[in-house]
Amino acid sequence: MVAPSITLAMNSKALEQKAKGVDVFAFGVGEPDFEPPEAVREAAKRAIDAGCSKYTAVTGVPALKEAICDATERSRGWRPKNENVCVSVGAKHTLFNLALALYEPGDEVIIPKPYWVSYPEQVRIVGATPVLVDTREEDGWKLPPAALEKALTPKTKAVILCTPCNPTGLAYTEEETKALIDVVRKHDCWLIVDEIYAELIYEGLKFVSAAKIAPDLRDRMIVVDGVSKTYAMTGWRIGWALAPAPLVKALDVVQGQSTTNPTAVAQHAAIAALKGSPDDFARIRATFEKRRNAMVAGLTSIPGVKCRKPDGAFYAFADVRGLYGLDWNGKKVATDEDVAFWMLEKAHVAAVPGSGFGAPGYVRFSYAASEERIAAGCASIRAAAAAAR
Repeated sequence: MVAPSITLAMNSKALEQKAKGVDVFAFGVGEPDFEPPEAVREAAKRAIDAGCSKYTAVTGVPALKEAICDATERSRGWRPKNENVCVSVGAKHTLFNLALALYEPGDEVIIPKPYWVSYPEQVRIVGATPVLVDTREEDGWKLPPAALEKALTPKTKAVILCTPCNPTGLAYTEEETKALIDVVRKHDCWLIVDEIYAELIYEGLKFVSAAKIAPDLRDRMIVVDGVSKTYAMTGWRIGWALAPAPLVKALDVVQGQSTTNPTAVAQHAAIAALKGSPDDFARIRATFEKRRNAMVAGLTSIPGVKCRKPDGAFYAFADVRGLYGLDWNGKKVATDEDVAFWMLEKAHVAAVPGSGFGAPGYVRFSYAASEERIAAGCASIRAAAAAAR
């Protein structure tokens, strides 16, 4: 059975409160609170004025594919060809297309826990089986190579890695990624690496793309990326797969029978984003690093909450089991879902329960909000917890 997205369910509840005039601290959906760079917005206006209103090639216009190849070479250190690029309606759509193109009933797809909520559901929706592998917070939520080796079977069709990771914010080092790739190399399966947050890493950590580490595996490796997170373009819905040319042709067929091309205007906006100044990257990354520090400090100031400092992305994954037992309208808070909905009702803070990510006892807080809002939201939780005690 395919489960609905807990992230979107929480967002819906938060929107209901907002509609009633409640000031909700929106730490649920992973969506930057600022606008895309000015060059992106101007490019979209020019595209509209130029009559960019028709169908494009199903997998994206050549100029966007070229910009993606240029940006990949610049930021990841390896260069795909245009024939290796399939542009879709966001990275989620890219992953869904991959599920349709690759997985069949009887296949297994290995996914480390905690995981982004849609990974296992997209596997299930095509009749394949997600194999969910435990990780430990004390290990930084990182998948040990031995655990990956144990999970691989002749039925394994793919391994999905996300680095930096949603929901935990972990980021694998080059050595750690290489160790996992060495395990995959010995098995006949695909490696899907979600690098949508690759630009958002902190404290000097160096991100190295799996495709650069293992060029010999590019014939069975897929890199997923997009403009949503790095450029604050969530609503523009432009993501892509970098994959072997035969698989891109299969993705073309799948997409041609669903959405056809991504929105034409958004493709031209994405070109401008990818050709933008490195200063835009630096400013956005610095902003998120400050917000990360504010969120971790705010959460750990709440008695009963523990929070590891994330390496990247814009999520803090907090252990909230110390809030179990709080009084809530005549009953006791007993699960991470209780904590999340208690926070929404009593502190007007929207965050996502960890059970949806395969990690009961935790709650994911997005710090894609201002430092002031983060501090105020954490203070609201602290006050609500004190009142409940």
